[in-house]
Amino acid sequence: MREFTGLDDVAIRRDVFTDKRPSILRGLVNAWPAVAIARESPDALVRYLTRFDTGAPVDALLAPPEVEGRIFYNEAMNGFNFVRNRLPLASVAEQVLRYSRFPKAPSVAAQSALIRDCAPGFLAENRLGLLDEAVLPRIWLGNRITTPLHLDEFNNVACVVAGRRRFTLFPPDQIGNLYIGPIDFAPTGAPMSLVSLHDPDFGRYPKFRDALATVEVAELAPGDAIVIPPLWWHHVESLEPFNLLVNYWWQDRRGQHARADSAFDALLHGILCIRDLPPATRRAWGALFEHYLFGPQADTVTHIPPDRRGILGDLSAEQIDALRAQLVKRL
Repeated sequence: MREFTGLDDVAIRRDVFTDKRPSILRGLVNAWPAVAIARESPDALVRYLTRFDTGAPVDALLAPPEVEGRIFYNEAMNGFNFVRNRLPLASVAEQVLRYSRFPKAPSVAAQSALIRDCAPGFLAENRLGLLDEAVLPRIWLGNRITTPLHLDEFNNVACVVAGRRRFTLFPPDQIGNLYIGPIDFAPTGAPMSLVSLHDPDFGRYPKFRDALATVEVAELAPGDAIVIPPLWWHHVESLEPFNLLVNYWWQDRRGQHARADSAFDALLHGILCIRDLPPATRRAWGALFEHYLFGPQADTVTHIPPDRRGILGDLSAEQIDALRAQLVKRL
């Protein structure tokens, strides 16, 4: 994976964010007080976090030692191999610290907790000026946890505060080689691969060999960050007994489009409306989607007078609201 060191915020926005390629940003958050404290010891970091804890419960999970930290389905695939709980951040941190001294510990983690709610003082002292303040950071705290290959529909900057993390990425076009599980029933909420990255069963998942030819890997130390573009599949391993990461998700949309709904919702609607049509009809709809959504925008409107382009033109707030109301009514 390509990596950069010493870029300022302007250069990162211009040279890294725009081309939608995964990138390592070495030392991006070296100046954060939390990173310096984490380098002292996990105990010092837990004391630091506890100072800011509001007591608001965060989503936490606990898995038995035998799963070796891999968050996944249970054997029957009718549930998951962990249990969920809601605890204050400081309680999770203390539990992770305690388990870090076990030779074979249960897996415990707080995942995707909004720092604004659970530790706003941490946010005040550890800021990422690279992004707009409207982009709200989330905290991920745990011991040796592995999240299998999954995707997010947003841009992602993930900053390592404590421990080391390994990210293994595959491009979006590899979806057919990754053997993705149910999209409406997944351990972390996002669709994930059923293949074990480190022990793949090629007899059952033969196309995964082709995916491995495209893999990109990053190993991050405290202070480092990774940029993950939308819809890139990523496998995340926390490699130390105590790990802390802060990430930022945001959409590319600007102006009125910043309020637009999830594109994943459009996929679900497509499954409802298009998937079971006859093959020829599906191909016909594919042509319309290619023309209106994925092809050059100019090809759809240059022959139409600007004042008659309707929703094919630049959408106003009123048009967005009207479209939403129309969809709600039809659904």
